[in-house]
Amino acid sequence: MLLENTIVALATPSGTGAIGIIRISGKESISIASKCFKSHRDINIINQASHKTFLGWIKDDERIIDKVLLTIYKGPNSYTGENIVEISCHGSQYILQEILHLIVKNGAEPAKAGEFTLRAFLNRKMDLTQAEAVADLISSESKASHELAINQMRGGYSKNISDLRGQLIHFASMIALELDFSEEDVEFANRNEFLKLLEKIETQLKELSDSFAYGSVIKNGVPVAIIGKPNAGKSSLLNALLNEDKAIVSEIEGTTRDSIEDTLIIEGIQFRFIDTAGLRDTEDKIELIGVKRAIENAKKAKILVYIYDVTDKDTDGILEQLKSIISIDKRIILIQNKMDISSGKENTINLIKKEFTQLAIAISISTNEKVSINKLKKILVKTVNEIGNSSQTIVTNVRHHNSLNKALKDIQSIKKAMKDDISGDLISVDLNSAIYSLGEITGEIDSDEVLGNIFQNFCIGK
Repeated sequence: MLLENTIVALATPSGTGAIGIIRISGKESISIASKCFKSHRDINIINQASHKTFLGWIKDDERIIDKVLLTIYKGPNSYTGENIVEISCHGSQYILQEILHLIVKNGAEPAKAGEFTLRAFLNRKMDLTQAEAVADLISSESKASHELAINQMRGGYSKNISDLRGQLIHFASMIALELDFSEEDVEFANRNEFLKLLEKIETQLKELSDSFAYGSVIKNGVPVAIIGKPNAGKSSLLNALLNEDKAIVSEIEGTTRDSIEDTLIIEGIQFRFIDTAGLRDTEDKIELIGVKRAIENAKKAKILVYIYDVTDKDTDGILEQLKSIISIDKRIILIQNKMDISSGKENTINLIKKEFTQLAIAISISTNEKVSINKLKKILVKTVNEIGNSSQTIVTNVRHHNSLNKALKDIQSIKKAMKDDISGDLISVDLNSAIYSLGEITGEIDSDEVLGNIFQNFCIGK
């Protein structure tokens, strides 16, 4: 599907750098580039083979703009499936803008956000999940999110969805055939086989849908709320994890009035740590707002780190707070802090573990000791890995998750309809709906509105 217009955009970030790359795509891209490129060896680039690079000058009539490298990729063997020219020039903003203006003057149009990848999708160089993975790859900030994007770009996820959809389409056609021959009382779709298939697909869809809980936090960073009573060591813990004085540490209770947030990558996983105001009853209006925000952050977080001072005599108060926190239903890491100043007699961790058996992770540390912080970091990574499931395919995209849930709901409706011996024409309604939802994920079913929403979030030049 070659589009008529030829587009151009800067493919590298704005700002002064050593090198900038300008990308042109479309059937006239080589012709347009030839109008302003003069090869050192006086080579006509129009007649050259694909995937060749040439040294030369970009000229506006006789005015030299820059010495560049120009690379040709001829369709369909290119990123977009169209003829592409990439110009590598010096990274001066003036030079980049001059070349862009020159290319536009010679017949190209400025590219819209994501238009190169959109063309790759329209020309079947990639499906919609792979196209979305391009944006995820560009925005990945950790090893884990990078690996998820790479795996999705390789198409394994797409093949999984397409296989499921293909099996449903086969049975939908069998049921449609039965309806065409309804007067003959012929059964083309074996109901027992279909039921087994539905159960298999239901299991796979559940695994994919459930993997989103893991995939979304890996993609966006795992939110970890550090909570506890005032002066328990929350700010000290944040500072120790980040290895900097991010939060104010003071012996005065209620120092932290608002939430403080920062990120840290541990073993390739990005964590978003949130230091919160100390949990206690207070008449201070500002501190009370901080306490409310602490509870809100606890509810939004994926992991809660509850920290308490081992020398705190108010064991009942700690237990009462834990009862409230456990009701939030999150993965909780219990930390007994200030072990370096403890006499050993105040140890309450065994009492708490006995009282709250669901606290699988409970450790004693000192925020002043590096070995303690390293131990906590390993526990955090282990906790995140436990959030994932056994599925090799991880869903990270909200749109995919919503479509999977729609398809799952339809499959469950079909199962119930079959057990209730509902007629094939009614089953077909839910079956076609499930096929449609799965097709939306890979782009086998698409609409201008969906494509617009996806590609408008891309950067210009990609």
